[in-house]
Amino acid sequence: MSLIIIQKLILDAILDILYFPLWWYTSGIKFAFKKCFAFFLAGNSRLAPGLWLKNIFVPMFGQWDFQGRIISFFMRLFQVIIRFFILLLWFAFIFVLFCFWLLVPIFVVIKLFNL
Repeated sequence: MSLIIIQKLILDAILDILYFPLWWYTSGIKFAFKKCFAFFLAGNSRLAPGLWLKNIFVPMFGQWDFQGRIISFFMRLFQVIIRFFILLLWFAFIFVLFCFWLLVPIFVVIKLFNL
């Protein structure tokens, strides 16, 4: 009985090792893309440059006079530019992370054969 269990464990281990690259570049890449997209959406909802852009002409703190409108416009314009730039950096970081996901198995195989 223990011989059958050992054979089954070894066979499952070999099949998992052979199936791993196929999973990594099919279902795994889909999983990684969904996670990266969710991270990007989380960053977008946290920074919300679109919301700031939508309200760019609305005066801040209810200051409806001319000076309040000018200050509010430039303050929001500055916020939109900075938040968009930070969101762009966040996207670049997530893109590098996704590329890293794609390249990890290749680096592992290269290192295994270059002992």
